Amino acid sequence: MFIMEAALHGFILALGLILPLGVQNVFVFAQGAAQPRLSRALPAVLAASLCDTLLIVLAIFGVSAVVLKFEALRILLMLAGVLFLAYMGFALWRSRSDSSGNGKEESARALPSSKQILFAVSVSLLNPHALLDTIGVIGTSALAYEGDAKLRFTAACVAVSWLWFAGLACAGSALRRFDGSGRAIGWFNRGSALFIWGTALVLLQKLVAEMLAG
Repeated sequence: MFIMEAALHGFILALGLILPLGVQNVFVFAQGAAQPRLSRALPAVLAASLCDTLLIVLAIFGVSAVVLKFEALRILLMLAGVLFLAYMGFALWRSRSDSSGNGKEESARALPSSKQILFAVSVSLLNPHALLDTIGVIGTSALAYEGDAKLRFTAACVAVSWLWFAGLACAGSALRRFDGSGRAIGWFNRGSALFIWGTALVLLQKLVAEMLAG
């Protein structure tokens, strides 16, 4: 019974963390919408899922304690995240006007497999929310479990990532079929850019407040 509770806890926790709009979600959805066939977006789905799996496993099995122990490393991570989010918001905003034409921004057009993998890895491993969620939330929550219960908790968290990113690509592909003009995708990119910039500002405000308090 306790093992089943651990699996359910992991599933609900991971789902709650992955649901909000973020850079990973935007990229996978955009590739599902941009690719001529759903199968062409598979590299983005696999890369994002594997990166999440890596972060979850490392967080649950001890890396979280190491990272959170070093204040300078955490601050550096947050600063890198602010800069990365600012860049991603700029890329998405510029891609808005090119969504139905010859866009040059990688986040808005269909990418070859190698670039999908490279970009998915960068938005996954340089995403401060993904790192802080896995290290600070999932890693900490896993401390309540041991043995089989911890393995079930880990498996449930990992399963959510794989199912979610596959579903996002499918949703993007469905939008492509119903949005021949690309207008809806353009608005999606614009709204995502504003959201990401807002996230960067909140993270920067938190970083400045912590540095001043310290």
